[in-house]
Amino acid sequence: MIDSILAELRTAENLKNCIIESVLLDSADKKVTVRIITDRAYADGDRLLALKALKKYVPAQFDCDIKMSKLTPDTEMVKRSVAEAIAKNFRALSVTLDESDITVEKRGDDFEYTISVMSSLSTKGICERVTECLKKTYCGNFYGKCVEGKKLADELEVEEEHENVDFEVPIRKFAIADFAFLEGNEKQDTAVYISDLNFESEKVVICGTIEDIRERTYTNSKNVEKTYYNFTISDTTAMLRVTYFTRMRSIEKIKALKVGDSIVCTGKSELYKGFLRFTANNIDYGKVPPDFVPEKRESKPVPKYYETVKPQPFSDISQTDMFTDTSLPKCLKGQTFVVFDLETTGLNSSPAAGNMDSIIEIGAYKVTDGVICESFTTFINPARKLSEEIINLTGITEEMVAGAPTYEKVMPDFYKFCDGAILVGHNAAGFDYKFVDYYCAKLGYMLERRIIDTLPLSQELLFLSNYKLNTVADKFGISFNHHRAIDDAYVTAKIFIELIKIKKSLPKLQ
Repeated sequence: MIDSILAELRTAENLKNCIIESVLLDSADKKVTVRIITDRAYADGDRLLALKALKKYVPAQFDCDIKMSKLTPDTEMVKRSVAEAIAKNFRALSVTLDESDITVEKRGDDFEYTISVMSSLSTKGICERVTECLKKTYCGNFYGKCVEGKKLADELEVEEEHENVDFEVPIRKFAIADFAFLEGNEKQDTAVYISDLNFESEKVVICGTIEDIRERTYTNSKNVEKTYYNFTISDTTAMLRVTYFTRMRSIEKIKALKVGDSIVCTGKSELYKGFLRFTANNIDYGKVPPDFVPEKRESKPVPKYYETVKPQPFSDISQTDMFTDTSLPKCLKGQTFVVFDLETTGLNSSPAAGNMDSIIEIGAYKVTDGVICESFTTFINPARKLSEEIINLTGITEEMVAGAPTYEKVMPDFYKFCDGAILVGHNAAGFDYKFVDYYCAKLGYMLERRIIDTLPLSQELLFLSNYKLNTVADKFGISFNHHRAIDDAYVTAKIFIELIKIKKSLPKLQ
């Protein structure tokens, strides 16, 4: 079906190189949304043509929507993507390459790339696979060739091929107390921790106290108005919004439920637009045990190797400048800190509040024995459109993140970078940490909450008109490019060291 739709779309001049990025089917709302990327400016007529083509392949009872965006890659973006495709698909080849071994030229709508390969290595299938990867990301035509390189095998430091250990994090459950039937016919003995419910399943059991109830109505396909409920329930590990569509046989029982009641919900969980949606099929009575203490969730082990983002050695000239005071408090000795900052698609750092925002950039520096010694930086593809507000605030554009790795690729490397370190950030405890904790946990990596927040530390030690990062930086005579994660992280690292020099001890971890 996708190929047929594409064939029709590409009859339009402005869509002749377009690709279909995703197809989203929302069975509950009876809606199909198709995301299209084109490399040319498009008009309303192009969108209407695309919508007309889509409707031919979608059942009549479903609404259709087209989301279109324009993306024109440059040679550097393509070059980076060629290197990433080789690293992912041809590991033995990737260790022999460096940046100078890949060249890219743009000719009109076409890109031509050349890979310089050692004569002893096979080139079979390389360009075909790389081109396939490029076409999944960008519009346009791609042509590749391999040429014999002059690099000798004995000049290379070949890293032994390896794989990180795969590990499935077990889902935690607790025993349900005081279970009693309300409308179901199957006794439930255990419930999943709500904080662990980040997966899709046709049958999941949760249990908790009702924090909020909202009665709503909708009109079904027969134009009949029906009632449904939104319950917000908590099991002390997290809160979750539950949707429940009423039945005639039990509607009066459900109406009698009130805030403070404890219930057991059996139903379906699905991920929708970045957050979890839970629809209950049955509601019964049941409680979280009165002596319930959540067990610590087991984490995936720290990855043995960096796969996507590799830290870089960092040397700050001011750390060795003879005119700079480099005397450091003893509390910084023998300690490792990771000072980090994020740029995100918005301010929602809680999935319970709806559509959780995404990380679009991570910047971090490692401070060991009081010296900034390593950097970690990457854009992250958020798989969603950036708002004009975020683009204007950060200077990060759609093109900058389009070819970047997703959080699934980045967070294992960031988790490894943070291993054994105390995290540091400006307003990190209330904002940035929530994002890294959420996206690491989704992959099974459980961060240990050890944070030093330079915002309250600045408020404790300094007397300023406000305690925004740029104001505190001005206090210490540090200038920087604000609202870019790598720059904010560097300045925060400098501020952190200066604050500890004043305090002469580490603050209480948050």
